[in-house]
Amino acid sequence: MARAPQPAPTATEEREKSRQIGILRALAPFMKPYLLLVAGAIVALVATAVISLTLPLAVRRVVDSFGGNDPQLLDQYFGAALIVAALLAVGTGLRYALVTMLGERVVADIRKDVFDRVIGMSPAFYERVMTGEVLSRITTDTTLLLSVIGSSVSIALRNILIFVGGLALMLLTSAKLTGLVLLIVPAVIIPILTLGRRLRVISRENQDWIAASSGNASESLSSVQTVQAFTHENASRGQFAAMTESSYDAARLRIKTRAAMTVIVIFLVFAGILGVLWVGARDVRMGDMTVGALVQFVIYAVMVAGAVAALSEIWGEVQRAAGATERLVELLQTEDAVQDPDGPRTLPAIVTGEIAFEGVHFSYPARPDVAALDGVDLRIKPGETVAFVGPSGAGKTTIIQMILRFYDPSAGRITFDGIDLREMSRDSFRRAIALVPQDPVIFATSAFENIRFGRPDATETEVMAAAQAAAAHDFIAALPEGYDSYLGERGVMLSGGQKQRIAIARAILRDAPVLLLDEATSALDAESERAVQDAVDLLSADRTTLIIAHRLATVKKADRIVVLEAGRIVATGTHDELVAKGGLYARLARLQFTDGAQAA
Repeated sequence: MARAPQPAPTATEEREKSRQIGILRALAPFMKPYLLLVAGAIVALVATAVISLTLPLAVRRVVDSFGGNDPQLLDQYFGAALIVAALLAVGTGLRYALVTMLGERVVADIRKDVFDRVIGMSPAFYERVMTGEVLSRITTDTTLLLSVIGSSVSIALRNILIFVGGLALMLLTSAKLTGLVLLIVPAVIIPILTLGRRLRVISRENQDWIAASSGNASESLSSVQTVQAFTHENASRGQFAAMTESSYDAARLRIKTRAAMTVIVIFLVFAGILGVLWVGARDVRMGDMTVGALVQFVIYAVMVAGAVAALSEIWGEVQRAAGATERLVELLQTEDAVQDPDGPRTLPAIVTGEIAFEGVHFSYPARPDVAALDGVDLRIKPGETVAFVGPSGAGKTTIIQMILRFYDPSAGRITFDGIDLREMSRDSFRRAIALVPQDPVIFATSAFENIRFGRPDATETEVMAAAQAAAAHDFIAALPEGYDSYLGERGVMLSGGQKQRIAIARAILRDAPVLLLDEATSALDAESERAVQDAVDLLSADRTTLIIAHRLATVKKADRIVVLEAGRIVATGTHDELVAKGGLYARLARLQFTDGAQAA
């Protein structure tokens, strides 16, 4: 079952969150590198606002000149109005270009920063946050920010200038009528603040449901064969539909709230304008003001009302942007459980590959009461091949994950060439390690690029040599385009054994001092397993090799076999020594070799 979003906040939480519109200040560092672009956009914005405010003055002159006897003066007024309109058009186009470019640039930087952050997070992070949710934040939330930065903020600032400037010019035109207009302002502001606060909470809930549905879809689609094999399509459709409907319900409530706010604000504003216009018309009849002055006032009043109406709509967008920014900032500020030290030590120039576990205790964050490793003490000498065996859940794969420092021990330490892993940057010691995971990862690119993932600077000859060593060359060469053949998402075009051979070739190409093999030959047929085993034997001859295998036939040649049970080391020795000792290993060997021989 996909995880649902967090429950809706309480009234107290709503009040707290409504004050967090200041979260948008977190966008300032992303805009700082582009201050020139920001300045240009502000200049264009102010210029267009000022030009817009001068148009009613020209209209007043034209209206009042209708009764005059100088046709040239009328022509000059219309000519001036045309020039003002041209300047307004150029300024508006420039403002649009600068603001849109700024929005695209800032959002691109945010997307890169968020991805840079999450791609380096340890597996503990992904125990709490689904990949689909992260993708939703990188795509949906940043797209919302783009619309706000690249459009809404610019429009909001322009309308604020229009509102302030228009109000000032209204006051100069008629203080009496302006006073009447100002009586309407409290009636307009109250619904904006009240409904706007509610709108932000609903918007956040809407975005949470979108993220949850994305996570659910990502999980189902990435495991589509399993879903179909277990005829789980209808259940998956139902789960996704339920989350999508919940998202729609939240969106519908958001739309209704925003629509209600818009209706109330626009009605109040224009009702007030009509009342003021009625009073103004009476003043014209009484001779207290000219027709041109009334037209000028009405235009300014309409501009101010339009600005208020636009701001009420944009406020909803800004509320949504605040929610999106909150979610992105959460990712950018999430503290990883595994951190590089401030002053990391470096490995020696020549890495020997000595690894030591000293009193290591560890429990996975999702299962804190279950010890995955319980007091493990183990020293692996440089160039030694050590195999780890034991029942499922004994801690074998955990050993690999701890060596890669995907997690830190809760007690004890792990050293690499005598240096605690926590004293080095993760990149430094991981470069000295090659991994063949239990579930091989194939990227949606060519066979050549999949193998070269192990060493991006490798030549074509080196890639092909690694493939031959991993018994992968023949099937790759038989593909329609050979090494340039596209392997499909998650290697959908390959069998399980072929995927594993690609992964082994990748590790061979990396040519690292330490080789980690987690069930590296589990998906191979007998013939391919023998070929790959020969390659692994050759590869491990001059490097430290750790092998995890359920099939004991693949570890008989190891220099040492470590038997794990319930996170503890219960025995160590060679195959023959462990069989002679009896115990867990001897029982496993008897089950696999004796029963296997009888079955054959």
